[in-house]
Amino acid sequence: MPAPPDSAEAELRRLLDIMAALRDPATGCPWDREQDFASIAPYTIEEGYEVADAIARRDFAALPDELGDLLFQVVYHARMAEEAGRFTFADVARAIADKMIRRHPHVFGDAAARDAAAQTAAWEAQKSAERAARDETGVLSGVPIALPALVRAAKLTARAARVGFDWPDAEAVLTKLDEETAELRAELAAADPVRLQDEVGDLLFVLANLARKLNLDPEACLRHANLKFARRFQGMEHQAETTGKTLADMSLEEMEELWKKVKIHQVITE
Repeated sequence: MPAPPDSAEAELRRLLDIMAALRDPATGCPWDREQDFASIAPYTIEEGYEVADAIARRDFAALPDELGDLLFQVVYHARMAEEAGRFTFADVARAIADKMIRRHPHVFGDAAARDAAAQTAAWEAQKSAERAARDETGVLSGVPIALPALVRAAKLTARAARVGFDWPDAEAVLTKLDEETAELRAELAAADPVRLQDEVGDLLFVLANLARKLNLDPEACLRHANLKFARRFQGMEHQAETTGKTLADMSLEEMEELWKKVKIHQVITE
């Protein structure tokens, strides 16, 4: 049963105290004391993905635990910053609260009510103003380098599209995809890894934009494809076991036939 709402402040205070104890120079955990922003950052990213995974699986029983892990990452970074005299957890909470109020004047101020489309446009305008205030100039400024590459590709070109630098429609992107595929084929014979990396990168970049033009999240598309592949491959392994074999015992042709069989079965049952 969920805890009463008025316990949130007490539980957050408890979490902050636990973090302080873990980082205590004399009595804290040796591993936690050794960490810094760079060493913790990968865990922060990982925890974000675990939250997304629980949501994708609709595992709402696990979601509080995963969200807790993500919150702990915020607390961890804030504690290290406080120790260095840079900022505190209160500064983090204040910054996001102020930002949400600033970006929602139709809720917290005198601005007129907006529909979703108008709010999105106003949100982007406010973000642009905030970037300008930080002297972040240029249409592409502020798109984090650490984003997953497919996500960043879509965001970069979505920014470029605001000033009219964009394909007119998905069909035009498909034409570009054909062009990039031909360029990759032309490089296959030479097998220059630098050139191949460049051409495969171009291909992936165009695919990310195709997803964007279709109003799809390219990262979500690939996650779905990964799950589908894993499900079908595991089905192949199960089918092979029923014949007393493993996939390693089979020829490529046998595995192809098994793949087709599993694919047909799963498409029917999905």
